[in-house]
Amino acid sequence: MLDYVELEADLGQEERMVRDTAREFVEEHVKPDIGDHFEAGTFPKELIPEMGELGFYAPNLDGYGLPNLSETAYGLLMQELEAADSGLRSMASVQGALVMYPIHAFGSEEQKDEWLPDLGEGKAVGCFGLTEPEHGSNPSGMETYAEKEGDEYVLNGSKTWITNSPIADVAVVWARDRSAEDSPVRGFLVETERDGVTTNKIDEKLSLRASITGEIGLQNVTIPEENVLPGVSGMKGPLSCLTQARYGIAWGAIGAARDCFETARQYATDREQFGGPIARFQLQQDKLAEMATQITTSQLLAHRLADLKERGDLRPQHVSMAKRNNVRMARDQARIAREMLGGNGITTDYPPMRHMANMETVYTYEGTHDIHTLVLGQDLTGIAAFE
Repeated sequence: MLDYVELEADLGQEERMVRDTAREFVEEHVKPDIGDHFEAGTFPKELIPEMGELGFYAPNLDGYGLPNLSETAYGLLMQELEAADSGLRSMASVQGALVMYPIHAFGSEEQKDEWLPDLGEGKAVGCFGLTEPEHGSNPSGMETYAEKEGDEYVLNGSKTWITNSPIADVAVVWARDRSAEDSPVRGFLVETERDGVTTNKIDEKLSLRASITGEIGLQNVTIPEENVLPGVSGMKGPLSCLTQARYGIAWGAIGAARDCFETARQYATDREQFGGPIARFQLQQDKLAEMATQITTSQLLAHRLADLKERGDLRPQHVSMAKRNNVRMARDQARIAREMLGGNGITTDYPPMRHMANMETVYTYEGTHDIHTLVLGQDLTGIAAFE
């Protein structure tokens, strides 16, 4: 696998084990059928408990049966999962970074004990409810609200583009608490079997097809007060979760790009035209050289982020730069790889076209490319372009 400047030579034993375990899992259990799932618009749900048994959900957290791996190990895991398909990494990323992380960081001991072991083992599935039909890039404008009635809260509103929602057991829903002064944003653990909860599936997607995406409808949904995340109030809650998830995306996109590169390199050496392999042509070598350079640059950025995160110096703006750069890189390299495969590249027999379609979603979700550009612009100039 492409590691041109030998970054993985510095990996520890535990990190190598995580990388190799994930790579073997993907090769044996995911890649043989993922093209069929993409074409059918289905997610291989049978993999959910298997991924739990292997510790793929929030492995960088500690306690509650979680392995407390290094941030590099977590990044490598996301990279290997997305080398299979963005839908697979998305499922693990949402479960770990957007559901387990807020419970771990902001939940009560009772909430942690109830949910973290089952979510970590894949016995329960979670989803993250932030985006609304009218509020995407500006989540602070959310209209979903909660009102306290005695020792209970009643929630109303709707969320959309929610990964895992149709199969989720619990949703971490972010809503405005109208019972408090200034209606702060709070996190609510909403079991999806409660009366008034609907989780309709979104069909007819042309991207991220091997992923289950849906809505969350909340109509007078009553939950007990103990379902409120006690440790956070305001937009810091959901935004800190997104920082965790975007860190994984920055690594994961490299996996998709690397899979495209390896496919194109192998194809170029195997495919013969005009009396020899097309890899002998300068045009093809130029494409491979540029792909390798761009992927290597993104790898360097991801490994640097891991170091910053490990020592507590990682800022959200660092993650914005990496998410923005690495996803754009993967989007571009998938297109080039598809191009090198010619007509064969448009089939599900080869992954570049599937990765290319998926990257359109990854380019957009968890902060669009343009929004991350403006986040960096504000950090560099001190002037917010979106206020």
